[in-house]
Amino acid sequence: MIEKVSFPSSVGPMLAGVLEVPDGPVRGWGVFAHGFTLGKDSPAAARICRRLAREGIGMLRYDNLGLGDSEGDWGDGSFTVKIADTGKAAEFMAERGGPVELLVGHSWGGATVIAAAREIAGVRAVATVGAPVDPSRVERHYDAVVEKVLAEGSAEWLIGGKALTLKRSFVEDVRASELRARIRELRLPLLVMHSPTDNTVGIENASEIFQIARHPRSFVSLEGSNHFLTGAGQADRAARIISAWADPYLSPEPGPRPRVE
Repeated sequence: MIEKVSFPSSVGPMLAGVLEVPDGPVRGWGVFAHGFTLGKDSPAAARICRRLAREGIGMLRYDNLGLGDSEGDWGDGSFTVKIADTGKAAEFMAERGGPVELLVGHSWGGATVIAAAREIAGVRAVATVGAPVDPSRVERHYDAVVEKVLAEGSAEWLIGGKALTLKRSFVEDVRASELRARIRELRLPLLVMHSPTDNTVGIENASEIFQIARHPRSFVSLEGSNHFLTGAGQADRAARIISAWADPYLSPEPGPRPRVE
């Protein structure tokens, strides 16, 4: 079952989400964080969550501030805001009777869930797909306008046919982000998945994340996949791996289904 939901972001505007509810027995509940500007309906987000729901793990995927169906201005977000909004998503699930035990993140969202995990009560496992070890690496996507942003405070930035407003506070927040310490201090089961032929976020990112992380940690090579998991079966395969890996870390009795409103 799919339900459209909304909940307040950490900075006020409402965020739009989709709750993928298992048809059969529920093994647990999780939150999915999408990539930099991709949205909840990107192939990786939608297909992984859909498959996890079929595997008995209910998942909430949502659009970040100013993307997709969510309210607000994307430029008012940042890495810090994305971390906080992951927490708000987990709060929303807990209030509806679906306490979150699993966090899954793709690309920049993978860095986000690592950073957010220790701040969310009840999280028992974290899985990443194609995550960067340094969130500030996204600056290469907007390096053509970054100097104007720093000098003038903001600038329009075009990506994937979308016009977004990049703001100085966003750039400065991303530059100040630090993930390595968060990886070291995670102390939760971590699954790192990455394609060795990922041309967007190189495999060396996965190597460093894995080296810094403490046990229990696992690495799975998504051989043949591209960064966005758009190839046939790529996202489905990743979801099945997450499902099997997460099984020991999910509560035997995950609780009732979140109420439908």
